[in-house]
Amino acid sequence: MSALGAEARRLARGQTQAVLSTLSLRIEGYPFGSVAPYILDHAGRPVILISELAEHTRNLHNDPRCSLIVQPYSADMQATGRVTLLGRAERLPEKDRLGPRYLRHHPQAEGYFAMHDFAFWRIEPVRIRYIGGFGKIHWIEAESYLLPEGPLAGQEADILQHMNADHVHNLIAYCRHLHGVEVDQAEMVGIDPDGFDVRAHGHLLRFDFPAPVTDAGEARAALVELARQCRA
Repeated sequence: MSALGAEARRLARGQTQAVLSTLSLRIEGYPFGSVAPYILDHAGRPVILISELAEHTRNLHNDPRCSLIVQPYSADMQATGRVTLLGRAERLPEKDRLGPRYLRHHPQAEGYFAMHDFAFWRIEPVRIRYIGGFGKIHWIEAESYLLPEGPLAGQEADILQHMNADHVHNLIAYCRHLHGVEVDQAEMVGIDPDGFDVRAHGHLLRFDFPAPVTDAGEARAALVELARQCRA
């Protein structure tokens, strides 16, 4: 993992909508772009929920090569950072394991998730194009972008339950301290090695850790330190 790889991954973690480009089956050889809500798994691989009936899904069954471009909205889109992940998409055999995490970030997709023709596809990055701003343009190899698998993914649900049951006051303080948002309710909806996501008054707020964490103990230490900074 490199510093640029971490920057690109953190940018991608801070968004939930992207454009998926596949190779058209209907019009051979042409790229086909479509809107794709997504999450990143703990390693940093994009996961999308798509219908078997969709054009892009048929394209992926025919040729798994694709790209996903992630970019926050800006009045000047050429001046803002963006990440393009080039990789190969694979249909996951089941959706129950990732379902709760995906729906916490995309609750509006609950109806789609319940349909039998929708499935998760995961993109295994091959190379990443990272533009961090004007003049900051880099190609990043997948091994410099991805994080190794760790125990945190299996501990995520317990951490969320604990934080939302016993530490809502800290979540509210995080919103105020780091985002300047005053709320009276907040819910942690996800935690990963790079940080965590909080839903407050209908908005999803991203919080980055100073350095990646690998397990519940390191996550707890990072959250405690953040609470200490808020009190200070």
